[in-house]
Amino acid sequence: MDGGLRLKADDELRSSILQVLMLGFRGLTVQPQDMVSTAVSAGVGSVVLFDVDGPSGFTLARNVESPTQVADLCQQLHAASPYQQLLIAIDMEGGLVCRLKEQYGYPPTQSAQDLGTGDPQQTYEAAAGIADTLARAGINLNLAPCIDVDVNPDNPVIGSKKRSYSADPEWVAEHAAAFVRAHRDRGILTCLKHFPGHGSSHEDSHVGFTDVTKTWSRDELIPFRRLIEQGLVDAVMTAHVVNSQLDEVPATLSGKIIDKLLRNELGFDGVVISDDMGMGAITAQYGLAEAVIGALNSGVDMLALANQGSYEETIVERVIDIITDAITTGRLERSRLESAAGRVRHLLARPTENRQTETP
Repeated sequence: MDGGLRLKADDELRSSILQVLMLGFRGLTVQPQDMVSTAVSAGVGSVVLFDVDGPSGFTLARNVESPTQVADLCQQLHAASPYQQLLIAIDMEGGLVCRLKEQYGYPPTQSAQDLGTGDPQQTYEAAAGIADTLARAGINLNLAPCIDVDVNPDNPVIGSKKRSYSADPEWVAEHAAAFVRAHRDRGILTCLKHFPGHGSSHEDSHVGFTDVTKTWSRDELIPFRRLIEQGLVDAVMTAHVVNSQLDEVPATLSGKIIDKLLRNELGFDGVVISDDMGMGAITAQYGLAEAVIGALNSGVDMLALANQGSYEETIVERVIDIITDAITTGRLERSRLESAAGRVRHLLARPTENRQTETP
């Protein structure tokens, strides 16, 4: 790269596009003129950290080596951003889905399934430990809790990995609320996933086409509904599942699921984050341009470009060109982009607020 993003957009449009991107990158530190440094300095809205690198077959380190190293990395990233602070995201559900592991010097965590056998107060305490770890690191957005209902215990990506609190959606909601409150008490944002429900699937959307039409029920919406009613939702992550009860395309690309169901029926007006746009359920069916524009048109506010399915140094530039061209040709309204960027700006400001709540 030449030290600057090569853009065809005007400055205001460029800023809005960058704000709706969540970027995954390689590196234990930030180096001048590297991909992430350039993107963050230009105003990208968020980055996401991983411990291992997907394109290498998960054999190489990605962003995590030790607590001191991660804290230094986050400090560098925040300092590089033109905003007061950057949204630095990570998956820290606990259990198997935990990027800051014991092997790197972090405290142990418990899975949602294990916590779901106990009292929500125990979940609050376990989540408080995770939130304290994130706060010390300088990470301000936890892509958790997973509030998928354990409909299919053999589900390859939810049930079998012990990521669900329970087969009872009301019990899922109680534990998830405790998880969120623990994070809020420590100024850490959270993201509920995976809307409108991934717990009944028989396939893994990381790998390819995933259809829950015959297994999904509206009971899987209950945890989302309950937390929205309680005002405990900072962000919601979409699932790349096809649910023909609701629409014929993956939820991430469905206005019926995001705008009609999540926003209009359930009343959520916060940030909607896509699951990784490089996952097999998207890339096997759609090109990057079609997926990016489809997601934004459907109501997604932040596009996760995790660079974990494949790695592309120029992914930010490509997406800027895709969105700019779509606005120029009328395939995407600029007002839709501005609405998304506005929600992200509002979310970005929230970790600095006094967000204390009562413990359960």
